[in-house]
Amino acid sequence: MNDKTDTRTQILEAAMNRIVHYGYGKTTMSEIAGDCGMSAGNIYRFFASKIDIAEAMARKFNTELYQAYAEIARSDDPAPARLRAFFEYGLTHTYDAIEKDAKILEVAEVLRDERPLFFNEGLAQERIYLMQILEDGMEAGTFAPMQDPGFISEMIQSALMKFRFPQLYSLLTQEKLKRELNGVLDILIAGLKHGVEITVETKR
Repeated sequence: MNDKTDTRTQILEAAMNRIVHYGYGKTTMSEIAGDCGMSAGNIYRFFASKIDIAEAMARKFNTELYQAYAEIARSDDPAPARLRAFFEYGLTHTYDAIEKDAKILEVAEVLRDERPLFFNEGLAQERIYLMQILEDGMEAGTFAPMQDPGFISEMIQSALMKFRFPQLYSLLTQEKLKRELNGVLDILIAGLKHGVEITVETKR
């Protein structure tokens, strides 16, 4: 790790500590710089704005998430079990992180509103693992053949968005969310086993 990477890591850690304590809105670049023992001007050599720091924090969080998703997608479990594990892990991982540090929710809300492309990029990455699960299910005969696994993955994401970012869209407890998630997954998996017909109008 070079000096520049070390400094970026130091800034991210300082930003996380301050944001978790005071919140995103009440944290300034000058304060983060002070926590790192550097000038306010110097911090802009590494991050152009506070929202860029927030995005870097979220990317670090997502890296851990994607590693877990990849392991689930590559496991030897039947495709329906992997699909269930995929969304249960996303729900639990995100919910627990926000419960531990409630101020992180503010960062997620800011990124949702100001960096929609970042959110879309993350969803596209997650679809890669979802498509692998669907394709493995088709190959094993667990899921009925489908013409466009990519589109089906996108629609599954849309149906389960509430559970991927739980505190952004719901005030339910984690246990109630898990109950709802498993109910919706029961319906989706039943549909995947019997076949999904996509109309032209749906894909537009």
